[in-house]
Amino acid sequence: MQQILLNNSEPILVDETVRTVPHQRIVVRGVWNGQAVFAKVFYGARAKQHYLRDLSGVNYLAAANILTPSLLHKDESIVDGALAYVLIFTAIADAVNTEQLLATSSHQGRFDLAVKLVKVVASHHQANLLQTDLYPKNFLATAEHVYTIDGDGIRHYAKLDQKTALQNLSLLLSKFDVLDIEYWIDDLLAVYAQTRDWKTFPHRATVPGLVNAYRQKIASMYADKKVFRQCTDINTHQYRNSFIAWASAYSSLPIPSEIKQLDALIAKANLLKDGNTCTVALAKIDDTDVVVKRYNIKNVTHRLSRMFRQTRASISWANAYRLNFLGINTPKPIALIEQRDFYLRGKAYFLSEYVEAPDVATYFAQAQDPAVSDEAVKEIVQLFYRLYLLKLSHGDMKFSNIKMLGTRPMLIDLDSMQQHHCQYFASKAHAKDLRRFMRNWKDDTSLYNAFLQAFKVVYVDHSPLKKAKILSD
Repeated sequence: MQQILLNNSEPILVDETVRTVPHQRIVVRGVWNGQAVFAKVFYGARAKQHYLRDLSGVNYLAAANILTPSLLHKDESIVDGALAYVLIFTAIADAVNTEQLLATSSHQGRFDLAVKLVKVVASHHQANLLQTDLYPKNFLATAEHVYTIDGDGIRHYAKLDQKTALQNLSLLLSKFDVLDIEYWIDDLLAVYAQTRDWKTFPHRATVPGLVNAYRQKIASMYADKKVFRQCTDINTHQYRNSFIAWASAYSSLPIPSEIKQLDALIAKANLLKDGNTCTVALAKIDDTDVVVKRYNIKNVTHRLSRMFRQTRASISWANAYRLNFLGINTPKPIALIEQRDFYLRGKAYFLSEYVEAPDVATYFAQAQDPAVSDEAVKEIVQLFYRLYLLKLSHGDMKFSNIKMLGTRPMLIDLDSMQQHHCQYFASKAHAKDLRRFMRNWKDDTSLYNAFLQAFKVVYVDHSPLKKAKILSD
């Protein structure tokens, strides 16, 4: 798209299409009347409804003196032969989407940005406004200010009650890294209360539980449902005897969809593991190195026991997306292929990117700089604490299932990973993971003690360490 023709003014010269929601909305960056702008073009069956809702939200923000890009012009256009509605906004110089900023900032930088976002959301609530689509991507940050964008999600209340406001705040906090929020939550809630001029904080004790519940719900909706159907991130297809889901980021990769083709690929590949239960191979598709993990069917009895259950390949697929969504390092998932006869499951395949990295035992055996080793120990322990806070258990924490990218750990072999909903079972499984991990170092007293000391520092609550019996009462 080179330009957007408008019915009542000069066209928008398009520099970049920022976002497309098929049959609904296009967001572009460009030039209009000689100035840099962002424009939203609403089209499709509900174009006018979405346009009016976005316009209403923008007007509510402006009326409440909440920073938002200035609305310069409203107009109409033609998209796909039908009437479309256009909103043109000032482009904020040097502004960065806060979701991107959080991903690249230091620990202190993330905290400073979190404080600013909490203040902005508190100002929403003070003005009886609620951002229903509360993601960091719906804010822009400059060095001095944070701007609220996306008026479509703004709702106005005659009087916003405290319970609804705190639910909305908890939704915002659930989008930050779980470890950051564990350490920051008291400070951020104090900032919120101060911004709203509260002397006391109502329902304070409910907020951490709400934050965790939102985080778990959103991650589950994405990893357990969305990645198994056609969406922006995933392509899917049901063949006569197989089902395939593949990552949109790898759509150009000629991934075999037939079981025979996959078996032939494995036969020619470099075998990493050849067992009864699964076969793992390092294959090359075009010029891309790919790890192919095939979950085998051992015999007729095994086939009967597996055909109605979720395949282990699909568990790995879901967990890879879950970890990526939650900011935990794991190889990028590429594809899931399942043998299906009348929806009865057979062999299944999980394809992921190949990452050249040593396992954790090899890493420490080769390490020479004590300071770097100490940092790696801390990063690994923080990984465990994140898993604990998220109620995730890995199920097989032997050293070969943790790779090291510099000092950063990367989890692999995710088919035994579980998302727990009950704290009792989550704690029990976490204790098992801790014990299994610490057994890796039973013959290395120095490293064992280094991990033990790091666990004592990182874990705010020592009860998981005592439950695992790696720390005495």
